[in-house]
Amino acid sequence: MKIAIPLTGGRLSAHFGHCEQFALIEADLASKQILTQTRVAPPPHEPGLLPRWLYLQGVQTVIAGGMGRRALDLFAQNGIAVHAGAIDDAPEKLAQAFLNGTLSGGTPTCGHDHKHTHCS
Repeated sequence: MKIAIPLTGGRLSAHFGHCEQFALIEADLASKQILTQTRVAPPPHEPGLLPRWLYLQGVQTVIAGGMGRRALDLFAQNGIAVHAGAIDDAPEKLAQAFLNGTLSGGTPTCGHDHKHTHCS
């Protein structure tokens, strides 16, 4: 399976739609092992673009911090499962916790106060 994790400064991004890069992690569910990790820059931010772009990258699961309701809906429409509300950590640790079934979370939707953009 392929897991995508949005990053800022090499760690989980607090704001999904404005991350610096994505960690794309290939994992084996049966053995619960991380096989490979690559980091890629996302396309310029446009509402609704990232769910389709990640789908085209072969992603089946996204681990995120804050994410708006509309983004959650768009990921579901693209057949991508989302674990939102994850706590800040390195992507390898987050992916391994997901594979082990121990990934905890906080508030799943974006709690930022936006004056010029909307998470939804």
